[in-house]
Amino acid sequence: MVFRGFFAFFLLLVLAVGGCASPGASGPATSAAAATGVPALPRSIERDVGPAYRDPALQAYVDGVGQRLLQRSGITAPHRFIVLDLPNANAHAVSSYVFVTRGLLAGLDDEAELAAALSHEVSHLLQRHAAQRAQARQGVLDSAIEAAAATGSVTVGRSVAREGLLALRRYSRDQELEADRLGLALLVRAGYRGSAMANLIDKLRRQSQLEMQLMGEAPDAVDRRSASSTHPAPVERQKALLGLADVSAPGESGRDAYLKAIDGISVDDSPQEGFVRGNKFFHPMMMLGFEAPHDFRLFNDQDGVLGVGRDRSLIFFSCLPEPVNGSLAEWMRNQLKPTPTDIQSTEIGGAEAAIGARPRGSDAGLSQLRYVMVRRGDRVCYFNLLSDGADRDHRIDVLVNAARTFRTLSEAEAAGLRPYRLRVVPTGGTSASRLAQTLPYEDYKMERLLVLNGADSPAALMRLAQVKTIQP
Repeated sequence: MVFRGFFAFFLLLVLAVGGCASPGASGPATSAAAATGVPALPRSIERDVGPAYRDPALQAYVDGVGQRLLQRSGITAPHRFIVLDLPNANAHAVSSYVFVTRGLLAGLDDEAELAAALSHEVSHLLQRHAAQRAQARQGVLDSAIEAAAATGSVTVGRSVAREGLLALRRYSRDQELEADRLGLALLVRAGYRGSAMANLIDKLRRQSQLEMQLMGEAPDAVDRRSASSTHPAPVERQKALLGLADVSAPGESGRDAYLKAIDGISVDDSPQEGFVRGNKFFHPMMMLGFEAPHDFRLFNDQDGVLGVGRDRSLIFFSCLPEPVNGSLAEWMRNQLKPTPTDIQSTEIGGAEAAIGARPRGSDAGLSQLRYVMVRRGDRVCYFNLLSDGADRDHRIDVLVNAARTFRTLSEAEAAGLRPYRLRVVPTGGTSASRLAQTLPYEDYKMERLLVLNGADSPAALMRLAQVKTIQP
């Protein structure tokens, strides 16, 4: 995801332990899932990629599109095509499995675009790209070790490794372009329109641009690829396709069948991970919630919840995997390094809590860092808070007050929390502005609606007979 860089940066500064998922929320697929038609993944694979989405009809539809790609190209090696229960837009392949997330499905507009995503991943598997990258990476490491041994200089070894890894990233980008090219050929052989591959790339580009807008970043940043990037920029991928004859090949789109298949799909986190609602987070299974400052955007992840403010202040919320014996203040004093200062025992929501500050002058520099821990029965949840702007001393107090909004949900509140779902509706008798206003989001309503439907303008949206919308 776009936001994993923020997670990595933040977790380098503060303690990161545990996860926010309920006990048993992640784990091997059950026999009950297989019995209902949902694919049962090997434990090792599910642990890496996540659970399959519990919709047998959708699973069968996506697998059917994938099998058509294989059959029309004479590919006899068995492959499984599986929808993952994840809200982010992604597709990848492991062993003989090709995965697409329900988040990706929600952003596509027809069966041809789904086939383009699957054919790209099948091409990675057929070319053994992952194995080639692993072999090349090992070669880089071997060369670095040899250089360090021959010269007696660790610095030389590091330089060789750095140059080799940059070359490996360029190699990875070349593999992506190759998968686009070979996937396009598979797509056309299967009878789908060739333009679907370029459309898929454009959809992903526009979704990334919207994510940048939500983060307060320049949308065109998605088109600027750095030397360390492992993927080519979307415009680079689109340009590479222009010279290929297959890109304009006619074929099926399958829009009606696709919209019918995804109608009702969840576009939210699972209840086991909790829900972001504007600047608030609620977990119906753990029956807890909190409210971030109004300028914050919250992003839910399996490791916890990240909040990013307009001034780049950060909140990270999660829960410890093991119970804490004794007082939270003592645990904080004995377990966190460097030992926090100004540790205070307090109460939040009527429960035991502790607040401490990371010492100034530590590796966090001049940043203000606070730890807030709250006991909930036999579990302990925590907030790591960071502010390093010009107003950091005041801002950190605002973040601590946000942590103090942590509370237990009532049974009625928890029962009323449901994931947002995609619905396919006719455009007749309504307008783009009215459709946008029905979206359950606080801002960027029209932008979200247009990106969801791959439309350039409200007028283009209304030329469609049916459109996708989001409903609570």
